[in-house]
Amino acid sequence: MIFLDAAATTPVRREVLEAMWPYLSGDFGNPSSHHSLGEAAATALAGARTAVARVLKCRAGEVTFTSGGTEADNLAVKGIALARKASDETLNRVVISAVEHPAVEESARYLERVHGFAVDVVPVDQDGLVSVGALRAVLRPETALVSIMYANNEVGTVQPVAELAAAAHEFGVPFHTDAVQAAGWLSLDTKALGVDALSMSGHKLGAPKGSGVLFAKGRVRLEPLVHGGGQERGKRSGTENVAGAVALSTALTLAAAEENTAAEQVSGMRDRFIASILAGVPGAVLTGHPVRRLPSVASFCFPGTSGESVLLELERLGVICSSGSACAAGSDAPSPVLLALGLDPETAQTAVRFSFTPDITEAELEQAAAAVATAVGRVRNLAQT
Repeated sequence: MIFLDAAATTPVRREVLEAMWPYLSGDFGNPSSHHSLGEAAATALAGARTAVARVLKCRAGEVTFTSGGTEADNLAVKGIALARKASDETLNRVVISAVEHPAVEESARYLERVHGFAVDVVPVDQDGLVSVGALRAVLRPETALVSIMYANNEVGTVQPVAELAAAAHEFGVPFHTDAVQAAGWLSLDTKALGVDALSMSGHKLGAPKGSGVLFAKGRVRLEPLVHGGGQERGKRSGTENVAGAVALSTALTLAAAEENTAAEQVSGMRDRFIASILAGVPGAVLTGHPVRRLPSVASFCFPGTSGESVLLELERLGVICSSGSACAAGSDAPSPVLLALGLDPETAQTAVRFSFTPDITEAELEQAAAAVATAVGRVRNLAQT
């Protein structure tokens, strides 16, 4: 079986399992407890926070552990917008792009529905890029927050985050980026990116599901979503998942050390895979930016097919992939991301996404490309009978 659905999740790395195991067994203490078991857990939690901060080039106190990328996005979008509105009632607008993950879009819509915010959506071009000019066009004195993702989870397009953040700051607006897909492939240096908040998830990096992080600059106020005992410096109450924090920090540290080598190697294989698909499948359409894209994502539409039918045929041929975001599983509606790129609904429903782990091999991708040509051919033949 060839696994090409790493954008949905990745297997837990052995080094990560070994690092987290003590905090699931002998060192099981509550980090808020004032005894030796609790202190050992608190020390591990502090070490994990410091390790994450080292990769993000920020202070440890600016790192909040969450249950995953979705919670981190929710805390950033709702937390920053609500805190800013509490300090100034006129700050009642949020800006998102047309290709955001549902965790960001639905958070913005919640603010609109429940708290009276207006949501301004920045359009993208046919490659999924947000331009600085398009962002500037929607910024207003009432804008409380801009949230634009670092790299798209469906088509892999990488946004010019540093330039977009700088534009937001010209208007005095904090900038958040969803970096869930970028982590492990692109730099997460928050200073170089110029962002005020950044979300990431452990299970895209080789940590278990249920671990995530929100970086928020010390000067950025956050209204917490979860209230209670005041853990995570009051930003996210609840007994901390020490094993999850250790797992995420270990996976992130390993990924950061391998980042440049993995990105270079996988980018070359991705490009050859894309070329094979475009040459071997008549009418195949590459989606997303041809150059500014994640090393790990190649996404296509195959007109004349059903994306779901191609997926099923590929699985029979030993290739596991996806028709788009795993968070939209079960929906037969065309992808809003692909519609935002200007594709018609019929074409958008033929989408298939291939996403790679760093240890993917050339031979696996060659075999997968041949399987894609076979699968698409079979589905088209069935559609014509």
